[in-house]
Amino acid sequence: MEGTYFRKGFGLRAAIEGQIAGDYHSGLVEAMRANDYRLDAGRLSFRLAREFGFCYGVDRAVEYAYETRRKFPAHQLTLVGEIIHNPHVNSRLRQMGIEFVFRGADGQFDFSSLTPEHVVIMPAFGVTVADFAQLRAIGCVLVDTTCGSVLNVWKRVESYARDGFTAVIHGKHYHEETKATASQVTKYPGGRYLVVFDMAEARLVCDYIERGGEAGEIAQRFANAVSPGFDFERDLTRVGLANQTTMLSSESLAIALEFRRSMVVRYGEAAIGEHFRTFDTICSATQERQDAVVKLLEQPLDLMVVVGGYNSSNTTHLAALCRSRGVPTYHIEDATAVDVETGRIRYQPSVKAAEITAGDWIRDARVIGITAGASTPNNKIGETIVRTCVVAGVDPPLP
Repeated sequence: MEGTYFRKGFGLRAAIEGQIAGDYHSGLVEAMRANDYRLDAGRLSFRLAREFGFCYGVDRAVEYAYETRRKFPAHQLTLVGEIIHNPHVNSRLRQMGIEFVFRGADGQFDFSSLTPEHVVIMPAFGVTVADFAQLRAIGCVLVDTTCGSVLNVWKRVESYARDGFTAVIHGKHYHEETKATASQVTKYPGGRYLVVFDMAEARLVCDYIERGGEAGEIAQRFANAVSPGFDFERDLTRVGLANQTTMLSSESLAIALEFRRSMVVRYGEAAIGEHFRTFDTICSATQERQDAVVKLLEQPLDLMVVVGGYNSSNTTHLAALCRSRGVPTYHIEDATAVDVETGRIRYQPSVKAAEITAGDWIRDARVIGITAGASTPNNKIGETIVRTCVVAGVDPPLP
């Protein structure tokens, strides 16, 4: 595999640092950092969460993609899905001549156009075991940007499958990261997984563990979220918990406790080690950004603006945290959602909801909180602040 599989970079960071800074840096955001994460502009006072934007894993993935373009200037570069869930970053990579391949209607990637001459970049979410094997068989050069936190979860899921435990994953079964994580069980004969989206779904499974009974209804409910041939009676006697790294960490921990409680109900505390395992794979970056938002919300805020892709799991959870505290929250995908011509804002009011617009969103606001998901570059945060000032009729700060 050596020579055609790369995971540790090409030593070209110094060569691409200027380009990265030009594409994503914000002097305004740096000024806020230096001013205790605060910026005053006319009647407005912006308060920035103390942890926000690009995390280490995203930084690494984006830098590695730029290095790959520099390393292979004459090769066709292809990205499996999106490098991260941010429209601005992915658009920039397209401008650099990187092609994207997405899943088709059948849920599969079509790699038929790839040859050994292609250089293929795998995203920060990783790829499934089957997709990796297919790419290796083609013989193309592979550049793996999978986040280290995701790899830690993979190791845990693999250990469950190896030891005969079903991996119960708190995540979104359709998300690329969860697809890749769940596929790790296929490395072992009899490996099984089940994906639960939230506590409500977890409770359905836990009720079945405790009471048993006819599995038809629950099997139908989770038809798209279980491994092939999953048997609810057979495959829930020994379970190990894992999580998509960008889910609400507090909910992941609560779901793990709920499964443990149900296993105690069914098998007794003395036998818990034979039937239940838990994880220590909460992503520190996800946790830090969630904690920072909670801390920010301890002070009086008139509204919150959350910047990041609508398909970014960690961003949608930051927005949900803000809404849960009763603060008017505007989750925007990009700074251009703040329309300086009309004064309106385009935003997603809840997870997976259709985008809507509001014309009186700024109203009499004075103190505005702002944060961004782990895949949002700093320049989009800075641009959002400037455009908000224009809409409010105050002089925007100099970057």
